Amino acid sequence: QVQLVESGGGLVQAGGSLRLSCAASGRTFGSHGVGWFRQAPGKEREFLAVISWSGGSTAYADSVKGRFTISRDTAKNTVNLQMNSLKPDDTAVYYCAVGNTIYEVTTKANLHWGQGTQVTVSS
Repeated sequence: QVQLVESGGGLVQAGGSLRLSCAASGRTFGSHGVGWFRQAPGKEREFLAVISWSGGSTAYADSVKGRFTISRDTAKNTVNLQMNSLKPDDTAVYYCAVGNTIYEVTTKANLHWGQGTQVTVSS
């Protein structure tokens, strides 16, 4: 089964940017959907963005549309999340996950998860 490893988290000031990466090992992402989520303390895990690994189609949550961009690097077998204009409310643990389809990813159905990376945005 594919193993997912997130990287790129850290501490950034409000208005700054970070680029998260999700690397797959063991196998490629294949024809699956790959998504990014986040979970802040005391809150449910929130869908942010998804990309179809095979076709590159994308979808975003309204909360991040226009600020976050999801992309794939087929040579490196990674899915990236570029986060701009960060706000303190973006502070959370960010996870990537793989699902059979984009729909399964957006509905958090039958997903395989990474361990997460912490993003902290200071005011």
